[in-house]
Amino acid sequence: MDGVMGYRAHGARVLRLGVPLVGSHLAQIAIHLSDTVMLGRYSVEALAGQVLGATFFFVIFIVGSGFALAVMPMVARAEAGNDATQVRRVTRMGLWISVVYGVIMVAPLWWSEPLFRAMGQTDAVASVAGAYLRIAGLALVPALLVMVLKSYLSALERTQIVLWVTVAAVLLNIAVNWLLIFGNLGFPELGVRGAALASLAVNIASFIALAIYAAAMREGHDLFARLWRMDGQALSGLVRVGAPIGLTNLAESGLFAASTVMMGWLGTVPLAAHGIVMELSSITFMIHLGLSNAATIRVGQAMGRRDGIELRRGALVATAISVGVALMAVVVFLTMPGLLVGLFMGSHVPARAEVLEVGMVLVLGAALFQLADGAQVMALGLLRGVEDTVVPLVIAIICYWGVGITASYVLGFSLGYGGIGVWLGLALGLALAAIFLMLRFARWSNRHLAVAA
Repeated sequence: MDGVMGYRAHGARVLRLGVPLVGSHLAQIAIHLSDTVMLGRYSVEALAGQVLGATFFFVIFIVGSGFALAVMPMVARAEAGNDATQVRRVTRMGLWISVVYGVIMVAPLWWSEPLFRAMGQTDAVASVAGAYLRIAGLALVPALLVMVLKSYLSALERTQIVLWVTVAAVLLNIAVNWLLIFGNLGFPELGVRGAALASLAVNIASFIALAIYAAAMREGHDLFARLWRMDGQALSGLVRVGAPIGLTNLAESGLFAASTVMMGWLGTVPLAAHGIVMELSSITFMIHLGLSNAATIRVGQAMGRRDGIELRRGALVATAISVGVALMAVVVFLTMPGLLVGLFMGSHVPARAEVLEVGMVLVLGAALFQLADGAQVMALGLLRGVEDTVVPLVIAIICYWGVGITASYVLGFSLGYGGIGVWLGLALGLALAAIFLMLRFARWSNRHLAVAA
């Protein structure tokens, strides 16, 4: 009975941590979605330029965010071990390295217009994307600082503030977009530059809000006192854990980018259907990502207490919840594919019937994709909790690129299965990643159980 109650207690803790994190990830999607919808109502050129610019920004951001994500397990472990000094050192160096990386990466964002032209983009789109990034690129540093503080607060189980600041950021983004994209209430009509200014304002405001909260916490760690002091040991630890996380994120996002390119080879209708189904999958992915973040924290806490039994039990509960979410998504995707795809298309849209037909088939592929996607992101979260990131990077590259992209091409084009073949290839790559990553974590947990015994 004690074991059953123990699992229930773990489940409650995972959900208490995970639900606000899920909400914050979904809110983050809403920021991107609001930009897309509002610029789409402004002009096609503005939307195309912003999509190109935001994609380039995201690639640079996702690599740098690895250092911020490394703060989460390291702070959770130090806090569980009652090492307040290490909590402060790790978080400060997370802020340091985010600033250094962000300042360096502002240059390619500022000079992105000639890069886009060199990549074969039209002059018009390259010009709009360049104008967007000359402003939005300045948001890279505050965006990374926000990630560091979110990781710090989440590791301390202050996930509610992370959620509410992100929700407020959505509302602020919509308001500033409305004022500056369209020139409402006497403000200048800036189009895509207005959206860039909104991104800059939202990230600065989010950082200020989180920094004030972190500084005012009763159990605060004096994060901003003597901020200029460099700590080589903490910095090297963050680089060791964080750099592979950033590259793993890049490998995963590259997998989906490659699938989008391949769908474009099949034509406009398959690409449009693919985009819709990817949006649907991203929603379920954000649920798994929030649960994975919670698992990272719980496992990091168990590591800090040197409690192998709690480590294994927390991992099992988090994984079981993620599997349950994936199974529910599978049922929804299999039973109402037409309804789900139709939500993204108005009745007046040209080629609506063709997109619906293709999209319904792809949703069936996405249903198979759910268990694999949820399992691999959960396994990554568990491994990050024990600060094991180098071998998972190697596994990710082999499975995502060596298997996933290759299988997508072979099934989609060599064997002629088209779009569903591309999605089956993605599912295969992610499934293999999930298997090997889970086996990797099982080895870790067995080792700590042996130590605990």
